[in-house]
Order: sequence, then C-alpha cells, then structure tokens
Amino acid sequence: MSQRWVLVTGGGRRLGRECCLAFARADWNVVCHYQSSFEDAQDTCRAVALLGRKAIAIAADLSRSADREALMAKAAQATGRHLDAVVNNASVFEPDGGIDFSPDLLHRQLEVNLVAPLHLGSLLARSLQGYSGMAPPAVIHVLDQKVFNPNPDYFSYTVSKLALERTVALQAQSLAPHVRVTAIAPGLIYVSGPQNEENFQKARSVNLLRSPINPVDVARTAVFLAENESMTGVTLCIDKGQHLVPLERDIMFVTDQLMQKPS
Repeated sequence: MSQRWVLVTGGGRRLGRECCLAFARADWNVVCHYQSSFEDAQDTCRAVALLGRKAIAIAADLSRSADREALMAKAAQATGRHLDAVVNNASVFEPDGGIDFSPDLLHRQLEVNLVAPLHLGSLLARSLQGYSGMAPPAVIHVLDQKVFNPNPDYFSYTVSKLALERTVALQAQSLAPHVRVTAIAPGLIYVSGPQNEENFQKARSVNLLRSPINPVDVARTAVFLAENESMTGVTLCIDKGQHLVPLERDIMFVTDQLMQKPS
C-alpha cells in the first residue's frame, strides 16, 4: 500500500475537500488542514477513510508564521515521514478596488494567499534534509484564471494571486532539485462572494466551452501534477477557456448582461 502523504490547506470545504478525495482515490494519505471549520475537516477525513486511505486533520492559522511552522511539524510527527506533496488551496477572498484600496486588507490577503504558500514550500524543502535517492516532492499552488484574464474587481485578492503566479517558476528554480513547484488556475466552480445561486448557474458557463467546470477535474489535475515527476515551474489552466474570455469586470457582475439574448 502506498505511503505517500499530501497536505491540503483549507481541505475541509469546496475545492480543498475535492482535492483530499482525489488524492485518496489515487492511493495517497491526506493531511487535511483547517483553520476554523473543524466539523468539515473531520467529515473530509471520514470520507478519505471510506476510500481506504489514512487521514488526519490539523488546525492552523496560515496568516501566522509560527502556525505554519507548527503545521508542518505536526504533519511530520503524525505521518512519521516527510510530505510528498503540498497543495496550497486555502485563500482569503475579500472585495476591494483601486479607489477603496486598503493596505490592511492587502496585507491580510498577501499573508495567506502568497506568503503562506511560499513559506510552506520552503518548509517542505527544509524537511527533506537527511533523505536521499527519493523523487522530489511537489508543491502545487492554487491560483485563479484571473491571473491570465485580469479585471479590477477584488483588487487586492487579484494582486496576491498575480504575485503567486509570478513566483511559480522562481520558486521552482529556487527549490530545485529537491522540490518541484507547479500551479493550477481554475475558473469559476463555486458560488463566489455576493453571488446568488441564479447568478452562479449562469456565470459558471461563461467560457469557451459554454458549460460548467467540474471541480473534480480541477482536483484530479492537482494529483496529476503531484505524480508527474517531469513537471516543474508550470501552471495549468482548468477553466474550459474562461481565461480567454476577457471581461471588464468580474463575471458575477456582468453575467446578466452577457446572457441576454439579442432581440
């Protein structure tokens, strides 16, 4: 039985949960990180166990350096070995714009959306001291199609994800040959911000293929990147071409206009 372990941040809900389950189906054991969603994390761990894999839940505030270090230390202690992959899924998504820009809001989102993923990658690399002759573990950052199709809504969030996208190749160079670094950039797969269900159902098909993106496909891509030892320094878009449909505003604010049929 495989003893590979993956840490998924924000693993209790939404895409994080799908990633935990996708790795479990691929014969991986799972460390499910959470901050406050204890019940969701426990439920995810139970679902992983039903798939025949091991799962543990560990709490940490990713905005705190000490918590990130404790998370990696607890993961190593619980698994009894190094991690084979880290999926940086957790993020802060709060609205602002260029005019109502808040330095405090930017700092909060940068800490979780940029600094934490880079720090966890660095801590993973440091944890490998003493291991030799092993395949390099993988760091997979979860981005957003907005990094290739920017609009001014959610200004600070977008800045944080743009910065993380620019570090993929740089971190891959910096951590080589010990760790591989890749990223995925999903499109709209869950209700976002102030969206209601009706808006979401319309917006989720605003892409080149005019159909909803399956979160399972996004999660399976993370597994693919973790298992493909020849890939590093690259980002894969899993958005049915949403990043190739430029919009002046975030999709949730222009959906009704786009979906109107010509008279």
